[in-house]
Amino acid sequence: MSDSSILQPARLRPEAELARDALSTPVLSRAARLARWAGPATRVDAGGGLVDEQLPDAAAELGLSGEDAAADAGEAWRVAVDTGLVEVVDEEEGTVRAGDELSLLTAGSPQDVLSVWLGALETVLGDASVPDLGGLVDAIAGGEGSGELDLDALDWNPEAEAEFLDGVLGNLYLLTVGEDKAGDAPVPLPALAASVIVPDDMAEPSNDVLEQVSDAMMRLDDQFRMLEPVGLVEYQPVDEALMADADEEPAAQVDDTDVARYGLVRLTPLGLYGLRTRLLEAGFEAPAVGDLADKGADALLDGTAAYPPAAAHAETRHWLERRRPLEAARELLAAARGSDEGAPLRRLRCQQALSLVGAAAEPALREVLDDAELGGLARVWLAEHGAADVPPPSEAMIFWLTIDTVAAQLAAEGNSEELRSLVEGLARQHSGFFDTAWRVGHPATADVLEAMGRLHPDKRIAKEARKAAFKARSQQGN
Repeated sequence: MSDSSILQPARLRPEAELARDALSTPVLSRAARLARWAGPATRVDAGGGLVDEQLPDAAAELGLSGEDAAADAGEAWRVAVDTGLVEVVDEEEGTVRAGDELSLLTAGSPQDVLSVWLGALETVLGDASVPDLGGLVDAIAGGEGSGELDLDALDWNPEAEAEFLDGVLGNLYLLTVGEDKAGDAPVPLPALAASVIVPDDMAEPSNDVLEQVSDAMMRLDDQFRMLEPVGLVEYQPVDEALMADADEEPAAQVDDTDVARYGLVRLTPLGLYGLRTRLLEAGFEAPAVGDLADKGADALLDGTAAYPPAAAHAETRHWLERRRPLEAARELLAAARGSDEGAPLRRLRCQQALSLVGAAAEPALREVLDDAELGGLARVWLAEHGAADVPPPSEAMIFWLTIDTVAAQLAAEGNSEELRSLVEGLARQHSGFFDTAWRVGHPATADVLEAMGRLHPDKRIAKEARKAAFKARSQQGN
């Protein structure tokens, strides 16, 4: 399923580090170990799974014991086959050999290793969407003795189940990349379940919805237990005592002090990489910090327009590290010009980027002192850096820069509290501000004055702003 929406940028770890993480995951390390263990005497069934009599030896090879040892060994083998670590040579004879992918784990690049891990992830995600084995056996037995799977008796829709899990993981991804410190705090399982169950317009969940959330939590608890060994998540399971208590209240109404008992999940750095890859394959625009490092300044300023501050800062640092400071400053200033709707925010991003360049940028800023669009920005930068002999701005330049700054803040933040404070400050510090502001020849003048009329709490001043906006539109002929 494709989507054209643009997500917040992911802050990924280096691929070499992610590849090391992938190799150490229980799922992939076990699969690789069984691939090396397999020999001429190894036999598989028609589906490529190890024959039953060889599962105990496979479990022993992996150091597994207990009632789940054979099942865990079988899962590790299935991952080895699905990822190409093992290849079936003769389906009728059931013989196998080491696959071409096995050598990639030791001699391949980090990208090769991650490619194998992504294959393992798909296998585990597929398994996580399947009901428990006991339910499957009952559903097959209920198929009127035919030995066929009765999906109606099982009440299981494979596509719906996969879509549910994808939706949950998508929300976990959004929560991870949406924070300035990606993934620092684990997400409570009730909140994650509610994010895909409770309608956005429902102020207070009904009892029926709360029950659906509780049911979803139990499904997710099983699924995240399966997804942790492949390295997708770090998971603190639901307290067993809660699941044993049938009288427990629906988990969507959890006291903050008990939230850990209801499960906590965090996307790992490897999991962030894996989900981003799946999103890209599904047609989403899922940028990562560093994507713009090799592109021009215009792509940087436009691309970081919707980024949160920390991500924009990191992306800009990546971009600057590949360029000489003075050349970078000139390229940024050239890209900041324009009278289109996105130009004010480009200039704001340019100003933020130039703050990271340092004193080496000074010649580039002096070169644009007489530029109508960049002269005010240049004076601000030079003054902040203690430069000498900076010519004072004209009144026209001050007002133009003010309109440009408010337009950029509107584009970046909307009607925020910070912008409200800026608007109040402008009206307070400049008597007769609106008498002059409506004459400013900036494309966004009318829009900015209308916004000031919306945001200013004083009705008299707000009315002045709206009247000024009307005059500005009349002057522009709109």
